[in-house]
Amino acid sequence: MRDERGKLLGTALYSSASQIALRLISQEPLANDAELISLIRQRVTQAVAYRRQLLAAATNTNACRLIYSEADSLPGLIVDRYADILALQALTQAMDREDIKHAVLQQLFTELDGEVVSAVERIEPRIRELEQLPPASSRLLSGTKAATVYGLNGVRFHYDALAGQKTGAFLDQRENYAAAEAYAHGRALDMFCYQGGFALHLARRCDSITAVDSSRPALEAAEQNAALNVQEALPEIEWMEANAFDLLKDYSAASRQFETIVLDPPAFAKSKRSLDAAMSGYKELNLRALKMLPPGGILVTCSCSYHVSETAFQQMLMAAAADAGKRLWLLEKRGQARDHPSLLSVPETSYLKCFICRVV
Repeated sequence: MRDERGKLLGTALYSSASQIALRLISQEPLANDAELISLIRQRVTQAVAYRRQLLAAATNTNACRLIYSEADSLPGLIVDRYADILALQALTQAMDREDIKHAVLQQLFTELDGEVVSAVERIEPRIRELEQLPPASSRLLSGTKAATVYGLNGVRFHYDALAGQKTGAFLDQRENYAAAEAYAHGRALDMFCYQGGFALHLARRCDSITAVDSSRPALEAAEQNAALNVQEALPEIEWMEANAFDLLKDYSAASRQFETIVLDPPAFAKSKRSLDAAMSGYKELNLRALKMLPPGGILVTCSCSYHVSETAFQQMLMAAAADAGKRLWLLEKRGQARDHPSLLSVPETSYLKCFICRVV
């Protein structure tokens, strides 16, 4: 790859379909596929070494993101670890090559010698359509095991490698789960609870928990996860299937109160075109939640929309607090867990916002 003056810029991976036609993988020239495979193996080794360092300091955690695309200089490749199972996603034409996936897995099994027994490929049909790749289904790539139990911060979860969203769980919230737990107290409400990540952490600090999601399969998985943690003598969690906007409206109208509320909705702004509608949605959620929090109450509010900037999210929260007649301390302003590092030169790698606030 060269600029208009012929100066070498490096070696890039090419996609004939993506809006991002070239993705830089090396600032040096790579002569052939053998050199590319060798470089990919080196990058895998470096990525695993960084996560080993992180997990060494983590408490009872054996799940993390091992490879995070551009942030690990492996653009278009995601690999997560759930205990003894690896979940791989190829998001570009280049990373979908069988020789590259084989090399990645071979190197990962070498680095994690004896620690993992299976690997699955997770398919996002929309991504394959955009990349003009042939339709495919999620599948086992290596081994025979497709289900396991993993731990985050001492909380245990079931993992079905061929079901669920993303690669199966929201590992990017791991450190935010622990931070929310540290402030949580009293009666807690967890909106968009999915499979119980926040709720099961809050249960170790709160008197009661109501956890809400619109997906019945997600709630069934959450109940199974709760059963894994009964030995902790946690309070019973009320799992509720409901539309978050409707339920918050009803609770607010009924003057329900909670001392801790978590808002972790799906991405409202999937493009710049939907940004205005997304900000309205975030404000409505936060306004209704704030009305139910007494002085001393804790609000944990999140956005995983890259197109919603941290500044815009904070301004939305300020407006919601003003309309609710509440004053807020901003206790912590957080992002995704450190196994999802943000590359300064690629702002898209920084997407998650998590504000922890106290009503004063």
